[in-house]
Amino acid sequence: MSDEYIVEMRHITKRFPGIVANDDISLGIKKGEIFVLLGENGAGKSTLMSMLFGMYEPDEGEIYVRGKKEHISSPNYATRLNIGMVHQHFKLVQNYTIAENIILGIEPKVRLGGILPVVDIKGSNKRIAELSARYGLEVDPTQKIEDVNVSTQQRVEILKMLYREAEILIFDEPTAVLTPQEIDFLLQIIRNLRDGGKTIILITHKLEEIKQVADRCAILNRGRLIDVLDVPSTSTQTMANLMVGREVDLTVEKNPANFGPEVLKVSHLTVKNADHFPVVKDVSFSVRGGEVFAIAGVSGNGQTEIADAIAGMLEAEEGSITLSGQDITHATVREREEAGVAYIPEDRQSVGLILDFDLADNLGLKNYYRAPFCNRGILNRAEFLRYGKELIDRYDIRSGQGVQTVVRSMSGGNQQKAIIAREIDQDCALMIFVQPTRGLDIGAIENIHRQILAERDKGRAVLLISLELDEIMALADTIGVIYNGELLKTAPADSLTTNEVGQFMMGVKQHEG
Repeated sequence: MSDEYIVEMRHITKRFPGIVANDDISLGIKKGEIFVLLGENGAGKSTLMSMLFGMYEPDEGEIYVRGKKEHISSPNYATRLNIGMVHQHFKLVQNYTIAENIILGIEPKVRLGGILPVVDIKGSNKRIAELSARYGLEVDPTQKIEDVNVSTQQRVEILKMLYREAEILIFDEPTAVLTPQEIDFLLQIIRNLRDGGKTIILITHKLEEIKQVADRCAILNRGRLIDVLDVPSTSTQTMANLMVGREVDLTVEKNPANFGPEVLKVSHLTVKNADHFPVVKDVSFSVRGGEVFAIAGVSGNGQTEIADAIAGMLEAEEGSITLSGQDITHATVREREEAGVAYIPEDRQSVGLILDFDLADNLGLKNYYRAPFCNRGILNRAEFLRYGKELIDRYDIRSGQGVQTVVRSMSGGNQQKAIIAREIDQDCALMIFVQPTRGLDIGAIENIHRQILAERDKGRAVLLISLELDEIMALADTIGVIYNGELLKTAPADSLTTNEVGQFMMGVKQHEG
């Protein structure tokens, strides 16, 4: 065991049914460095770190922490070793408050009347508010998780680890749902933690982020360690090629637009949230066939609610939604699907998939009531399996047991591929993509961008909602910028600069054009 390593993993192998997630991996992580695990979705990165955090135990191999061999049997044991982990998929109790989630398992106590011990919620709320303000991760500790958006839930996961004062900090895709401004804040936090003597292990697909903060990176491909590189002296192109195992094109090639007739028309749309507060305010726009219309905005400004209202997930308070001349404002979700709406939602696990169903069932969800999937009310299992295998092959969905894989056990990126495969295959006139590449690796992002543009070139109308400004600038024909529920600016993409879009996103420019 080398004294320079705070963590060393020797010959780690982990198997699941039908797949070797980690295959004889050996690597060392130095105290006080930012070490990145880089690889495609399903390469084994999260599995490897889950063993360091005690969520799994290796089938073979040994783990050393601070020079001592450890049998990390549970997250509680990892916490005692001062190891913390922010998970890609949130580990939060929905009907608990933010503070209750953060202190869960280490609840501070006070004595009521000097006798009866009770949880010190008031003190916890105060400490968490101070902690969140200090790190630029502002939250209201008294809010329930079920009432806050995805971005705030991510902040809570980060605060859970910071609250426990871990020394070895594992971040699994921590920026996947954050805005560019929030990402800059978080990267600075990570640098500050490193400078304060913490050891950071970062799992991310975002190569530019790696270049900004990382010292070294380990590249995994299909469960095997390919190389460990010094990040400052390695190009993003080299890292991308090693990660995917082929030459990756980091630029987006887009054919000239050939606009067709109007497909979607949204007129004076107003949508209210559960508290009857308007989150979408008098929004109007249209999307033509062969057009990518992108809505840019900081998370929580109403863009997701626009998509949900068009897809039928939320009721329109005022205004109208028309699809190819047909009023669908009050249509059911199925009626909208049959009229030609395909929807890739922001929250793939809660909305896009049924996690305890297998892959075949999830891929057939849009067709189960139609022939040949169903005959006189009886499901045709063979057709589900045939169709599932076809989509797995066509869209490179990786799963341990093929179509019979329970979706909950798949990596987040492959769950996303499954949703996109299912929706694109419906051959709809309107395709709504909300955060389509969130948490995906560079190879998968390249593929999905190509698929979005292919649908556009087929004459489909594409509504793209993304927090990734680079993605919007690369794919969009027309950009609408939303701020505080209002569409402040709508213009051809080639007439706007990234800086101008950013200013509208922050509300610096008001009501132009």
